[in-house]
Amino acid sequence: MKRISGRNAKTSGAAEGKRQMRTFTATPQDLEMLETVARYHGFSKSGTITSLIRREFWRLFPAGTRGVRPERGARVTGRGYAG
Repeated sequence: MKRISGRNAKTSGAAEGKRQMRTFTATPQDLEMLETVARYHGFSKSGTITSLIRREFWRLFPAGTRGVRPERGARVTGRGYAG
């Protein structure tokens, strides 16, 4: 397992929309897959992870959650948070 961390990330609050240093653990194969997908899409590894998380979040919670609401004007389909 290899621990990955972002470079040059600011460690201020996420609520302010600023980056926070994050790390994760990945096998060498996981890291190779991430690098390959990032290269294919032309994204950084961080951008690729963020894109995948967003896609999966909105697939699971199309109407958002209490803490994460859809953007104003977004078309909401399917079921999700209703409160």
